[in-house]
Amino acid sequence: MTLKAWLTLTLAVLLVHLALLQRLPVNLRTSPDQVTSTFETRTVFLPAEPATAPPQAALTITGKPKSKSKSADTLPKATPVAPQPMPDGQVPADSGASLASLPSAAATEARRPEPAADPASAPAAAAGQAGDTGDAAPAAEPATPPKTNEAVFNPTSLPASIKLKYRVESNKFPYMLQSELLWQQHELSYEARLTFSAFGLSRVQTSRGQIVQNGLAPERFSDKSRSEVAAHFNRERGVVTFSANTPELALQPGAQDRLSVLLQLGALVASAPQSFPAGTSLSVQTIGPRNGETWLFTFGETEALDLPGGPQLGLKLVRQPRELYGQMVEVWLAPALGYLPVRTRITESNGDYADQKWESSEAVASP
Repeated sequence: MTLKAWLTLTLAVLLVHLALLQRLPVNLRTSPDQVTSTFETRTVFLPAEPATAPPQAALTITGKPKSKSKSADTLPKATPVAPQPMPDGQVPADSGASLASLPSAAATEARRPEPAADPASAPAAAAGQAGDTGDAAPAAEPATPPKTNEAVFNPTSLPASIKLKYRVESNKFPYMLQSELLWQQHELSYEARLTFSAFGLSRVQTSRGQIVQNGLAPERFSDKSRSEVAAHFNRERGVVTFSANTPELALQPGAQDRLSVLLQLGALVASAPQSFPAGTSLSVQTIGPRNGETWLFTFGETEALDLPGGPQLGLKLVRQPRELYGQMVEVWLAPALGYLPVRTRITESNGDYADQKWESSEAVASP
């Protein structure tokens, strides 16, 4: 064989191999005779009672539940219930509510549903509860649910347009700060403005919105010192957007901003004072200029206050800090001033405080 013929044959073989390589699949499959170990998980859903949808009121209130005490020897044992399979494509209903109020004055977080028991541990639990005799255990007595009432709002309970002036004491500053709260309403709209000032410098928070069936419905909240940041309530889309380019937030029914929340609470108390005994708790989604969170307020007693503007009675509310280094907020609402705040005290975790006390008030024209 000549050199030319040998080169021609070699080139032909290479071309055939290249053609075969191009026809191979990108991902090679494992041959059937190869054994691979796999770990498979399966989720079992326990049936849950559907949550009762809250009424269209902005908030619900919860009083102190009456507890029943029984000795440990007389309590019946719970009968284990085998988990029931859910239909394909369905999941158990969530038993929580975003605006559900808490039944305890000492609680600082919204109650969450108890986690379902692990199905794998159900046989062992059943054996431990039934005992060696094999007798079936009696059914557990259901706990008495707390009584809840609808927080009724009456538009006529809103105060007339007014301006309140305050003195602000703080251990951070050796001098006195001044602040004022301007509240104005006109038919079905409102505007509130809270201003802090000292030595020609100021910080202004503004809330504007509508007056609806359930109370105040903010549309825009802004906070301005050197520059302004704002939150916009888009109720058609059900979200809150922020000018600070922070992620948008899902809007819950009855949501308020950091200024309107105190005015809303005052209006609800003025509508039905008997519905807010000491120990009642309210949780409200509260929107700031950059984010939002749930604030929990617990009602206390009516106290006599000695303020720069004179003595006033004030219904006390407390918002406990939700985090280790959070702020505690105490507010006193004055019945004589339409349940507007006559004193607000903010205390930091390190003991620093700012105490805003009512000094005077004057009527203003509606916008």
